[in-house]
Amino acid sequence: MRKAVQQRTLDTRARLTAVAHELVTDKGFESLRIEEVVAGAGVAKGTFFAHFKDKDELMDLLIGERINALLDQMAARPAPRDVEQLAKRLVPLVDLMASERYVFDVILRRSGAAAMEEIGPIATTFGRLGEILGGWIDQGTFRKDVPIDILVEGVEAFLVQTLALNFCALHSDKRLKDRLLPYLRAWLAPVGG
Repeated sequence: MRKAVQQRTLDTRARLTAVAHELVTDKGFESLRIEEVVAGAGVAKGTFFAHFKDKDELMDLLIGERINALLDQMAARPAPRDVEQLAKRLVPLVDLMASERYVFDVILRRSGAAAMEEIGPIATTFGRLGEILGGWIDQGTFRKDVPIDILVEGVEAFLVQTLALNFCALHSDKRLKDRLLPYLRAWLAPVGG
C-alpha cells in the first residue's frame, strides 16, 4: 500500500514547479538551470532530485502542462470543417513545439516514441491530441476511406515531420503552417475531392 504524501512534500514540489514556470517564462526552457530553481524555491539541490529525476522530468511536466492548456482550447472550439481550418487550429500547438529546439527534443524523447518505462505528461498529451483529432476528423469533411485512428496517426506523424524540417538548415525556409498544410491536404482530403 502506498504511503499518503505529506502536505509539506506537495508544497515543496509546488514551489519548485512555480519557480520553474517563472524562470521558463523569463528565460525559456533550455536556459532553465536546476540551481536557479532550487535557489528560487529556497531548497537544497538534493530536494529537487527527491521530486524530479532530472531536468528532463521537470520539463516533461512543464511542457506537458502547456500542451494540455492548448489542447483545452482546441477541444473547447467546434470541430474544423476542412483541412485549412484543421491546420489553422494546430498552429498554436505547433508553434509551442517549435518554440525552441530543446522543447522539440524533449517532446521527441518524452512523447512515448522512445521506449520509456513510464508514461509522463507529454506522452499523455499525445493520446489526448489523438482523441481531439479523431473527433474532428469524424465530424469534418475529411476522407472516410481510411480508419480514423490511421488518419490521426498520420496527422501526428506529419506534425513531427513538419517540426523536424523546421530545425533542419536545408528546410527551415517555410512557415510551419505552410509546411504542414500540403501534408494534411494530401492525407486528409476526401478521395476525388
